[in-house]
Amino acid sequence: MVKGLYTSALGMLTQMQRMDIIADNLANVNTTGFKRDKAAVHSFSEELLKRIDDPSDQPRHIISMGGISQGVFIDDIYTVHESGALRKTGGSLDMAVVGDGFFTVEIPGEDDQATRMYTRDGSFTLDAEGNLITKEGSRVLGEGGVISIPQGVVTISDEGRIYSNQVYVDTLRMTSFQDTRQLRKQGDNMFSAIEGAEEGEFTGKITQGFLEASNVNPIREMTEMITVSRAYDANQRMIVSHDAIMSRTVNDIARK
Repeated sequence: MVKGLYTSALGMLTQMQRMDIIADNLANVNTTGFKRDKAAVHSFSEELLKRIDDPSDQPRHIISMGGISQGVFIDDIYTVHESGALRKTGGSLDMAVVGDGFFTVEIPGEDDQATRMYTRDGSFTLDAEGNLITKEGSRVLGEGGVISIPQGVVTISDEGRIYSNQVYVDTLRMTSFQDTRQLRKQGDNMFSAIEGAEEGEFTGKITQGFLEASNVNPIREMTEMITVSRAYDANQRMIVSHDAIMSRTVNDIARK
């Protein structure tokens, strides 16, 4: 009976974690280039139940009673790197990636040690020095380092080549990965690559004047939220039932 309490409680904790993931997805439904997360839910290995019948005058017999589940748990939280829809803005510094690949940015750290990050959010602007930066102030990298764009009419080719008044400035440093599971979310719509992550050739293209929407489908997320809520309620009712049975066992049956 106590085992049933633990199994139901574990189920409630699992659904709470799933609900947090769904809530974060819904909160970022309008975040440019956001990639939704999903939880991989697994069950513990089943435990084989056996009954031992060992009379004093007979050899020992082990009778199998079948298996019993130990509950479920979240084995992994992974990011779905599906492309989002393109939204036209007309901004000369707004860019969207069509296909695989990420913009490469540089985030200043302590002791002038910069950290390289990756993002699909192409809503860029220029700082006072003319450097191409993200909304959070991180510098966008090109093949020649930090991209500095002189004043003028900015045009960007499909390959990421940047021109100002038809004069070549630099080419965006686009990064692709052999396995996107080697990326980790770091906040501010950024990803970092784990040590040893293998980069691949960028085969996508850059579309100027567009931004990539998030790949969150609010209807699908709301439907999943209802499913999670019902599973949580079912586990909660099981705990109430177990508690009532244990209470009766202790207070009524044990007295007889």
